[in-house]
Formats: sequence, structure tokens, C-alpha cells
Amino acid sequence: MSLDLAELRAAVARSGRVARVVVADAQGSAPREAGAAMLVWADGQEGTIGGGALEFEAAEVARRVLSGTAAPGLTRYPLGPALGQCCGGAVALVSEIFDAERVAEIAHPVHARRVTDAGSAPLSVTRALAQIRRGTEPPALRLIEGWLIEPVAAPAHALWLHGAGHVGRAIASVMAPLPDWAITWLDTGADRFPNVPPAGVDVLVAAEPARALAHAPPDAHHLILTYSHALDLALCDAVLTRGFASAGLIGSRTKWARFRKRLTEAGHAPAEIDRIRCPIGDPALGKHPQAIAIGAAAALVRAASGDAASPAEERRA
Repeated sequence: MSLDLAELRAAVARSGRVARVVVADAQGSAPREAGAAMLVWADGQEGTIGGGALEFEAAEVARRVLSGTAAPGLTRYPLGPALGQCCGGAVALVSEIFDAERVAEIAHPVHARRVTDAGSAPLSVTRALAQIRRGTEPPALRLIEGWLIEPVAAPAHALWLHGAGHVGRAIASVMAPLPDWAITWLDTGADRFPNVPPAGVDVLVAAEPARALAHAPPDAHHLILTYSHALDLALCDAVLTRGFASAGLIGSRTKWARFRKRLTEAGHAPAEIDRIRCPIGDPALGKHPQAIAIGAAAALVRAASGDAASPAEERRA
């Protein structure tokens, strides 16, 4: 896992100062892996490091760090002896304060900082950073001699979400917390979006959404679910022209049969047309917007990982 810079910036913009708690090391049976993190402020928190008692204790410590009654830094927890948890493993947590100035210091591909009272960066840290920056070692979380080297998340996948109706809103809320996704959300009017879109989602108002696809990465994932069949068809045509990693269209099999005929008449190859999934989601979950969103999000994550059924297999299921 990686430091989610967009999430951290949004939290700091909202609260001014936040404490961030990250699992710097996990040994044996532990609730979460190294890199799991949560943000804590005076009257709230988001994210999770798991573990019930561990998370409760860590949040309390983070609030004391925020208030100045505890020092930031590295704390090790043997989960059984210290917290009475049955996991049996041990974790090391780093608690830090971030404000706008500290966030501005973070840069890709890694954020390295001292988390104990050790002095300047030892040779082992300097070498590790040099290897990462040369590209000879992958950016990975490492706790080295009192220094934490943490990769900074850069979204690996682009999702263009077309339509801000009930299903679009549900999908945006499900997908927005995933750090590997950069989400662009389109519709024809600003009043169609929620007053406060999910954090990290870029809202784009476009009178002609199909023309906006000229700005989409050719390897983006698309979900098309507007209020208009004409808009949906134009977006399918634009997606096929632009290129895409995956694409889904909301609607019935009857709608898809009509669209497929129209797209074929427009000159698109049948094999490319068949890459568009319709209907989207998982029929077994039902038709509630949140249920559709869960199924569509699962399909997106599978597609991005290369573990997706073919469109024909999904339609037969």
C-alpha cells in the first residue's frame, strides 16, 4: 500500500491539521499489512489499520499527539501482551502530524522521514532512496534504522464515469476511496452532481459529453449511465473510437441489442463492440443503485487486475 497524497491533502484542507497513523511493520498474525493507514482529527477519523483494540488505542494516541500531550513517532505493539488481542503478532505504528506545509514536502515516488530519535539518514537509507530513484528497486515501504520510506500513491487506473444520476452517485461513492483510481465524473449540468462530490473525484461539466472523450486516456475504464439513450449511444461510439481498457453500459439486453446494431452500422468492428459490457453489475445483487455499484466496482477492480471474465461470459452468467 502507498501514501494516498490526494486523501491527505483533502483531509488537511478540511481540518487544518491531522494525525496520520501508518502500519510501518507487521510481524506474525496482524490485523492489517504494512502500509495500512488512517487519518485522525479532533472529532473524527477515516481509514483503518484494523484490529479493534489496536485501532482504538492508536486513535487515542493520535489525538494526544494532535493536542501536544504525546510525541509523534514510532510505537511497537505486541498485540497479545499489550492489547489482549488474539492475533498473536506484533505491529509497529508511526504517528505523525500533517499540515499544509508538511504535505507540500511530499513528492513522488517515495516519502522518506525520520520516525525515531536517530540522527541523519544512515548509508542504508541513502542507498535505498538512490536505488528507488534510479528505478533499480521498486518503491516499497521500508523501515530502516529509524527511517520510514513510504511509496507515494500514483493512480494506476483511470475511470471515466458518465452520468450523475442515482447509479452514478453510488458508483462514485464506492470507487472514490480506492487509491489506485483517478476518477473523472461527467454530466451535462453542474446541478446534476451532489453538492459535495466524493473526495478525490474530478467533476467535469460537458454540454456534449461525447466530445469530452477526446481528453480521456485511451486506456481508461468507462461506465456509461446517463439519463439519455441518445447520449449513451454517442458515448459508446466515442469510446469505441477513442479506445478503452474496459467499458460498461447501463441498460437491458434489449437496449444493448439495439445499440449493438447501431454501432455496427456506424462501422465499428463486432469484436470491439463486444468488449462493452451491458448490463453492468451483478444481477444476483439486485437493482438497487448501491447493489449495482457494488457489482460494477467489483468488475472494474477485476478488469484492472487482469482477472476479468470476457463480456460474452458475463452476459451469459
